[in-house]
Amino acid sequence: MAALPAYLLLLLLVLVILRPAAAPGAASQPPTSEPHLPPPLLAQKVQVWPKPTSISWPYAVYAPLSPSFSVRAVLSHPSLRQAVAFYTRLIRAERHAPLVPPANYTLSRVPVRTLTLSVSDPDVPLGPAVDESYTLSVLPDSGSADISAATPWGAIRGLETFSQLAWAGGGAASGGQPIVPSGIEIFDRPHFTHRGILLDTARNFYPVRDILHTLRAMAFNKLNVFHWHITDAQSFPIVLPTVPNLANSGSYSPTMRYTENDVRHIVSFAASFGIRVIPEIDMPVYSRLSVARFGSGHTGSWAGAYPEIVTCANRFWAPHAEPALAAEPGTGQLNPLNPKTYRVAQDVLRDMVALFPDPYLHGGADEVNTACWEDDPVVRRFLAEGGTHDHLLELFINATRPFVAQELNRTVVYWEDVLLGPKVTVGPTILPRETTILQTWNDGPENTKRVVAAGYRAIVSSASYYYLDCGHGGWVGNDSRYDKQEKEREGTPLFNDPGGTGGSWCAPFKTWQRVYDYDILHGLTDDEAQLVLGGEVALWSEQSDETVLDARLWPRAAAAAETLWSGNKGSNGKKRYANATDRLNDWRHRMVERGIRAEPIQPLWCSLHPGMCNLSQ
Repeated sequence: MAALPAYLLLLLLVLVILRPAAAPGAASQPPTSEPHLPPPLLAQKVQVWPKPTSISWPYAVYAPLSPSFSVRAVLSHPSLRQAVAFYTRLIRAERHAPLVPPANYTLSRVPVRTLTLSVSDPDVPLGPAVDESYTLSVLPDSGSADISAATPWGAIRGLETFSQLAWAGGGAASGGQPIVPSGIEIFDRPHFTHRGILLDTARNFYPVRDILHTLRAMAFNKLNVFHWHITDAQSFPIVLPTVPNLANSGSYSPTMRYTENDVRHIVSFAASFGIRVIPEIDMPVYSRLSVARFGSGHTGSWAGAYPEIVTCANRFWAPHAEPALAAEPGTGQLNPLNPKTYRVAQDVLRDMVALFPDPYLHGGADEVNTACWEDDPVVRRFLAEGGTHDHLLELFINATRPFVAQELNRTVVYWEDVLLGPKVTVGPTILPRETTILQTWNDGPENTKRVVAAGYRAIVSSASYYYLDCGHGGWVGNDSRYDKQEKEREGTPLFNDPGGTGGSWCAPFKTWQRVYDYDILHGLTDDEAQLVLGGEVALWSEQSDETVLDARLWPRAAAAAETLWSGNKGSNGKKRYANATDRLNDWRHRMVERGIRAEPIQPLWCSLHPGMCNLSQ
């Protein structure tokens, strides 16, 4: 072979010397400096969860964060001040390594030194329908990034987005610092103003640290409502100053109580992430079917302190050959015919308002168990004289709702059953629409339609989509239904065999795709849709406590978070669950890196081979 001419050897040597260093995971080797006009690379993805409303990033250019990176803002608002401190630490320390790193990008030489926050109205209080919109930009070659928002709460959402833009790319060329997209512009705002998680802390107790941990995970997912179902028939774990004996007698133990300081700490911590805390003291009954379709007493835990105001307290829940007194173990309902009931209830409500500043107060009021009320002789006499169960509930609502709405200045949230319940209801005249919100949980879109068609604002928590405890089987003991060795007969309701409930009334398990694909506005007119405030996924805690909390919630609650923030459809109007699968795999991976023990949604192989585990291409 003939020797190469000297000028060709010289050219090859120059090309080798000038070859750029490779960034980790890059398919081709990006230069360490940004060319004047980098070519557009449309295949680049911006991994932010929930997916922002609008992203513009014309060129695949990243800029490293300076080791001295800082967030600049006029921190007059205490919640924003705390959020800035948290996110500054997170952004500086986090070194997220995506499961499938971006490839074919260019690295700018100019590091991002500052992120400037601009808030036009820093004094807007946290509350319903607060503006959470923001714009975010990383200016090319400027060394700076900006977040502009109307309120502190929008600025906090922008901080979360910026934290997710950063990842550990660039290698030695970035000095080991995280890199962020340069030249990116994001405009973002939520579809729904109410995006929440309901956590039941009565059936099993959750320590304060685990509630704070959950609030932090909610902030990562831009959820903004923590619906705290504090008490139930099983326990009354909150210490209220006017009626302390409710907790003294109704909590599981002195170590399983929430003190005033605990509550104030939780509320303050939540506010630092733009999360409202809505408390629920479910009266006069318990709010949810659990074992079978019976109404269920909720206030049995009150009986230790005030036995005279509770009917059917501490009875066996399912007496033989008699109507069940509750849907699950733990009986008791407040007696609407005892005047002391209202004195105690008003003390409870007054103390709750003093502890929780949110303008919403959840009063439960669903699924009355008629047999439990009928266990009381005074109630039986009332019914014998022509009274009705509806009238009993009406007495209670009429005595408590105006007190909450007028004297305590709160909007009352009830479960849908107060209006739609199969056994006991009250009429619309008892529930003024201006100060009443109804939360749906039964019959999916059908009941949402019925609520908003009646003119009420709605929060959607349909059990068929949003109940995260479903599908884990039954939990009551001494249950002979499990003692079946033969195959169950076809044509009968299945229990143990594949396709059966296994004892879970709301089986099957709600997968993330089931959660993600739920359209909470399904079947509504435009006017009706305006009355839907948003939705909440719910974790009822018969079989949950702090040891399994993360895996029960995440990443399924993250699926709801995206649909409530930016919807579940792409610009073509089609559901984007296929696209969401790969993004949720990576987001779950990042949440785990952040200390959230979210369960996997697929084998790791699927994450490393995007699209290969889909049912269809």
